[in-house]
Amino acid sequence: MSALHAIRKGIDRVLSFASALIFAAMVVIGTYQIITRFVFNSPSTVSEELLTYSFTWMALLATAYVFGKRDHMRMGFLADKFSEGVQKALSIVSEVLIMLLAGAVMVYGGITIVKLTMIQSTASLGVPMGVVYTIIPISGVLIVVYSVLNIIDLVTGQANAAAGEKESVGAGEHAKEKEA
Repeated sequence: MSALHAIRKGIDRVLSFASALIFAAMVVIGTYQIITRFVFNSPSTVSEELLTYSFTWMALLATAYVFGKRDHMRMGFLADKFSEGVQKALSIVSEVLIMLLAGAVMVYGGITIVKLTMIQSTASLGVPMGVVYTIIPISGVLIVVYSVLNIIDLVTGQANAAAGEKESVGAGEHAKEKEA
């Protein structure tokens, strides 16, 4: 099991670093765009395109990261009324559905769209659109991998332990804030 947690931790680190790096690049590119537009009165179309595509990449990488952490939004008002066993079964079914959807739409569909758009180029950058769209199957594969890891955690009871650690950390931080 520790090997699976090491894999998860490694993917988490790569995704969080990549998302932060893309966000930092977006800040620099956005600042450049503002300066060229308002100071030099010469807007940059390249920076506009870079911002658009980098935002898409960051959003999809961050989405995979959030699925891996199981911190995505959920409406548990109905599921929370069931017993712990039923909640566990619903969580597993939810993960299987997420895995199937990500596999079909993001991986299979993403690969299809990448192949179809390799002949098209972006307007300003001249990069094949297929390269821009590669993030779709990449994030799909990451979501599928995370879903498998989440299912294993749910079946072995590791998900409850991780949730308990999150709650205790949050409660400890909250207690420290009250003391201050």
